[in-house]
Amino acid sequence: MKHPLKIILRGVTNDQVDPSVDVLKATALPLLKQFGIDGESFELKILRRGMPPGGGGEVLFSCPVRKVLKPVQLTDPGKIKRIRGMAYSVRVSPQMANRIVDSARSILNKFIPDIYIYTDHMKGVNSGKSPGFGLSLVAETTNGTFLSAELASNPQGQGAAVLPEDLGRDCAKLLLEEIYRGGCVDSTNQSLVLLLMTLGQQDVSKVLLGPLSPYTIEFLRHLKSFFQVMFKIETKPCGEELKGGDKVLMTCVGVGFSNLSKTLK
Repeated sequence: MKHPLKIILRGVTNDQVDPSVDVLKATALPLLKQFGIDGESFELKILRRGMPPGGGGEVLFSCPVRKVLKPVQLTDPGKIKRIRGMAYSVRVSPQMANRIVDSARSILNKFIPDIYIYTDHMKGVNSGKSPGFGLSLVAETTNGTFLSAELASNPQGQGAAVLPEDLGRDCAKLLLEEIYRGGCVDSTNQSLVLLLMTLGQQDVSKVLLGPLSPYTIEFLRHLKSFFQVMFKIETKPCGEELKGGDKVLMTCVGVGFSNLSKTLK
């Protein structure tokens, strides 16, 4: 684009299908910063939450304009140093969020002391049109890698009622699963990092990922058909240093995509 982007998006913010705004804010934004997309106007603000089926959420996304993307070398994920989370509840008792936090901590406290899960209870018009609650957890490593997991309650009138205790426990287990898979980027953002590497300057980019998700594998086929970019994929079996699942090292040379409409100052 020519001018910085400032856009208000309305609809469902948290559901069981797509990555929620909380997870994107905690994991995708730091990832974009690694590629040089950064500035004081770079933020994702949650103005209203919207749960399915009614929606009614609202987020403000603002992003500066950059000429080119930097190549990256993300090969050392580091060790987990802290876990942060967000338990939200809308149009239900605020106590739901506290119950989620207690049950999630009951599992995670065994591994690491530095855990803080915020509770977010939006009221009135900010709470959207449907009731619901959920939890997103993000583990941060010593090298600035973020791994995330999340769960949301069943939409109103669909499926059985979910107990907040079960939701908290299940989400904590999903986070542990994500940490087991490991890598420098979690499975939600694998396709994003590969896209940004493809669009980078004509230089080599590397990223260490956990096992590739089916979505990512299909996405790699799209990258091949759109950009004719093939990734070099090396499997890194779990040795002494790398704990958890088998890792893959993805290497590619960017296509040198640059923003033609950005005026040179």
